[in-house]
Amino acid sequence: TKQLNKLAADYVTLGLTIGQYDKDFVDAYYGPDSLKPKGPVYEDMPRDSLLASVNSLMNEIKAAGDAAEVDSNRLRAAWLYNQLIAFGGRIKSFSGQYSTFDRETKTLFGVVAPVHDEEYFKKQVDQLDSILPGNGNVNDRFQKLANKFIIPKDKLDAVMKAAIAESRKRTLAHYKLPAGESFTLEYVTDKPWNGYNWYKGKYQSVVQINTDLKIFIDRAIDVGSHESYPGHHVYNMLLEKNLYHDRGYVELSLYPLFSPQSLIAEGSANYGIEVAFPGDDKVKFAKNVLLPLAGLDTANIDLYFKALAIKGSLNYARNEAARGLMDDNWSESKTRNYLRKYCLMND
Repeated sequence: TKQLNKLAADYVTLGLTIGQYDKDFVDAYYGPDSLKPKGPVYEDMPRDSLLASVNSLMNEIKAAGDAAEVDSNRLRAAWLYNQLIAFGGRIKSFSGQYSTFDRETKTLFGVVAPVHDEEYFKKQVDQLDSILPGNGNVNDRFQKLANKFIIPKDKLDAVMKAAIAESRKRTLAHYKLPAGESFTLEYVTDKPWNGYNWYKGKYQSVVQINTDLKIFIDRAIDVGSHESYPGHHVYNMLLEKNLYHDRGYVELSLYPLFSPQSLIAEGSANYGIEVAFPGDDKVKFAKNVLLPLAGLDTANIDLYFKALAIKGSLNYARNEAARGLMDDNWSESKTRNYLRKYCLMND
């Protein structure tokens, strides 16, 4: 354990060093200041020396894992090793060395995304076409339905806080949360995402919502459960308490965005929505609480959530668009048309 603790500390310092050059790499760090890099910061990422450091540390961790006599130490070493595979992959892609979509996702996240052909997406779009009111373009008809459920800006804070409070209440029925946990909700503009959780350590998060974008009623439930309870906020808190504090795993104080850790973070946060609001609970909560708070009509809310579920299955089309761009040299216009047709994206 002592040797693994030292290697874990080296892992943290190496991750923070990469983050000095790749500003998107470190999503959160709440560990000791003593592990922050102390060397010079160069104008360009020192690709070769960083890759050498990654490979050297991987070899040391593999040796420590092979020699470990306790299962928990073997698992810990394997986790660190797989995270370092992603470190190396990100250094290469950040430096302009790209691979195929499947190889990159395997390197960065430890998995390969499932493949779906156009026939799969056509069936989903046809299903949407069959349930949406009116005639004509499916995208326009879905948007017309969705626009009935845009939260007015003057009601946004009340709706968000109600969804968060309900998500927290439902989470507390299953999990004991650390004392003093909380998060700050902020409304921001000029961001490339619609919502984000920034974990700050000490069981505190900042959740930001981008108000440049239309915010639909289902997004309030997503913020309450995906970003907060039992999603990112709870996941990060439990890692901090159970592994960082209770077991002394310093590596968990670093959250590298491009890593297998992210796959679990995002997957568990998405699943958290279904845990907090299983079955028809989302529709019921929207109908009985959120829509009245927002001053919106509840008519067609059941249809909207049904359409959302089908549209969600179209998200896989983003993977196919990325494969096309990276592997088959799709043009920008072909990619845009594909995303319009199968992801129902607007310009």
